[in-house]
Amino acid sequence: MKKYPTVLSIAGSDSIGGAGIQADIKTCCSIGAYAMTAITAITAQNTKGVKRVLATPADMLRAQLNAIITDVKPDAIKIGMIPNEECAAVIADFLEKYLPTNVVVDPVMVATSGDSLSSSKSIKVLKERILPFATIVTPNLPETQELTGISIFQRGDMTAAAEKIIEDFGCNAVLIKGGHFEDKQKLLTDFFLTHDRLCIPFVHQRIDTINTHGTGCSLSSAIASFLARGQILKYAVKDALRWEYRAILRGAIYKFGKGHGPLNHIFKTIGKH
Repeated sequence: MKKYPTVLSIAGSDSIGGAGIQADIKTCCSIGAYAMTAITAITAQNTKGVKRVLATPADMLRAQLNAIITDVKPDAIKIGMIPNEECAAVIADFLEKYLPTNVVVDPVMVATSGDSLSSSKSIKVLKERILPFATIVTPNLPETQELTGISIFQRGDMTAAAEKIIEDFGCNAVLIKGGHFEDKQKLLTDFFLTHDRLCIPFVHQRIDTINTHGTGCSLSSAIASFLARGQILKYAVKDALRWEYRAILRGAIYKFGKGHGPLNHIFKTIGKH
């Protein structure tokens, strides 16, 4: 019998469908992985911003995780929005008990709209108990600064920050996303570093679009999907970045909502229409 490559997304729900659990499911399906979910929070949001956040009760989050892991062992796990300390502790307990492989941590702290999605206490648990289990952590520049205290003004700062994340938190690898950093050539650099000093700067052209809602969620779940399909980490990152570039490019031609629209997760289906 065949088996699906499986991804467990532990993240928040986005009512407009561009980020969070909804983006993760679409991404996994696009890449060919089976998505399972444990919802950490329900958000009321649209392309203009987050209107309300309701954290999942800790015992309900624990029940979701236990229901999944006692039936299907995921090939990869993506961890996104962690709204409070209680949910963070449940996730940390889960990781410590089951010691899963292929853990992708997207340290979601602020939405594209600028709204806060995490508490200071949950970030503390993230740093101390969750990041040590990370196969890779995928912060953007503001999240990198929150994790390291390093202000990033040039690409050399990305190197120092990546080294500090690996050294301080014991994670296997880091991909610092350069979407908030722009140079005169309109180039975007995502900086990849592993604990054994493999260093790869991924440089590509910036796409002129406001449809960037959910890019971080989608990229982390894309990496998890490629890992679930058996790729080694550096190729999973490379292919996930290539997939997301195409999804952003194909989504740039669409108008959706009155703010930051989503990338086109299903570009293979509707991208040519």
